[in-house]
Amino acid sequence: MIKLLNGAHVLVTRPAHQAENLCRLIEGRGGVAIRFPTLAIAAFADTQAIQNRLAQLDSYQWLVFISANAVTMHSYYSDGDKIEKFKSVRIAAIGKATAQALALAGLQVDLVPDHGYNSEALLAMPQMQQMQGLRCLIVRGAGGREELATALRSRGATVDYLDVYRRIIPDSDSSPVSLLLAQDKLNVITATSGAAVQNLVIMLEEKYHRRLFVAPLVVVSDRIGQIAADLGFKRIAVTESPSDAAILETVTMCVTGGIAWPN
Repeated sequence: MIKLLNGAHVLVTRPAHQAENLCRLIEGRGGVAIRFPTLAIAAFADTQAIQNRLAQLDSYQWLVFISANAVTMHSYYSDGDKIEKFKSVRIAAIGKATAQALALAGLQVDLVPDHGYNSEALLAMPQMQQMQGLRCLIVRGAGGREELATALRSRGATVDYLDVYRRIIPDSDSSPVSLLLAQDKLNVITATSGAAVQNLVIMLEEKYHRRLFVAPLVVVSDRIGQIAADLGFKRIAVTESPSDAAILETVTMCVTGGIAWPN
């Protein structure tokens, strides 16, 4: 029997264009999804610089897309001539969601981790071990993690970046969230990136932080959980995967008492 959320208020901090599926799942299980994007994705306006870099694809052996946003932020793959240029390079995706976005864009994915959805999972793949003399282009958002490039360089690769979007704090009305915190009615918070957690703290007035930090927080990786712990969150649950279904199950466990929190 499916355990219902019974009207629990669940905060969804994802960017607005990526939040609706999770919100629908929460509502379908009887919860109240509170849409409060703490992160927005903005494409870089200088598309010419992107085109200039992509014109050099023949000089790279690997093209690595670090997120679905890296695929969808620009239409640089949208016509047949451009797609032909991608056939000269092998394409790697950081995880299944990114691979799906590439497939929808008409680009063939040559490598996606068997298990996991981060830089470490991609680096563990056999195809990423012998990199001596190879050139890699990482397509990402500005200011992303450096672990992938650092590891590839240590294995002998030359690595360049192509930044195609930036993360910004949206102009979201925080008063509904503040009211729920003041009334002790915010039952669970969900966050799928470290920046989303950090921005949540910035966007709420400091007088609400004490209650914010004791609310159950569901995150999709140990790395994000550590960021949250460093900020002051006390009750952090990590999902088994970053999928919406896994987030929903962990949220349900938080609501129904399936998680033993530290005192």
